[in-house]
Amino acid sequence: MNAPKIDFAKMGGLIPAVVQDAKTGEILMLAFQNQEAFDQTVATKEVYFFSRSRQKLWKKGETSGNVLKVVEVLADCDDDSIIIKVAHDPDMKACHTGARNCFFKKVL
Repeated sequence: MNAPKIDFAKMGGLIPAVVQDAKTGEILMLAFQNQEAFDQTVATKEVYFFSRSRQKLWKKGETSGNVLKVVEVLADCDDDSIIIKVAHDPDMKACHTGARNCFFKKVL
């Protein structure tokens, strides 16, 4: 089976990238990737994103030291969003707020 060609065109050059702990299945964060961020992630096995607010590429952990190491990347059925499974140390903080993951605000 050939690797899918990710479709960056549907959302103006960006795709949603869900980051998941490969061991526990915990969703750690959601961010966006452009083609360059996706290519850097695949090439280096470290997670890169495109910052919509700063309009630039950034490596997760470049300032905090909480670098995410890629275990596996999965595309959805439409090839326009991905899950990045990472090796995630239980003590590591994935969220810029200092929380383990970015999903800690209960809505319902």
